[in-house]
Amino acid sequence: MSRTLVLNASFEPLTVVDVGRAVVLVLTEKATVVEHGDGVLRSPSTTLRVPSVIRLTRYVRIPFRAGVPVTNHGVLARDNHRCVYCRKARATTVDHVVPRSRGGAARSWENQRAACQRCNHRKGDRLLSELGWPEPEPVAAPTSRAWLIVSVVSLDAAWTPYLSAWTSDIDLRVTA
Repeated sequence: MSRTLVLNASFEPLTVVDVGRAVVLVLTEKATVVEHGDGVLRSPSTTLRVPSVIRLTRYVRIPFRAGVPVTNHGVLARDNHRCVYCRKARATTVDHVVPRSRGGAARSWENQRAACQRCNHRKGDRLLSELGWPEPEPVAAPTSRAWLIVSVVSLDAAWTPYLSAWTSDIDLRVTA
């Protein structure tokens, strides 16, 4: 089922919901449609175009969060799904640069990198210096709340203007 981007009343990206939830928010007048997607939803008495982007009618206060939580999807998205070791293969796994068995942080943006299965298996629980591999470029933890959206789902082309205004540290790759 397709997904819908939910914006706060201030046009700040909040989350992504399925179309059914988005339609309920629109019909109960808790949100308005900003962009329509492809397709139509029909009931015996109503026909609605599928919403792609909706905006809440009332502002929702977001609690302060010091950082963006680390997820495998987030690490893969940050590294553009490319192996940081061989730079050729599509990354399907996440590797700890300093292995956890050697005291590396388990959930850290700085210690986790996208890796192809072959490189991750070859590296195992060894340090890069033991293999003679170069150190990957240092990375910082993402700061934008939009990472919560980008790291979980593929992006719809209609979302780009609403996400890019809030994200300077994300490479927005649309999969339309």
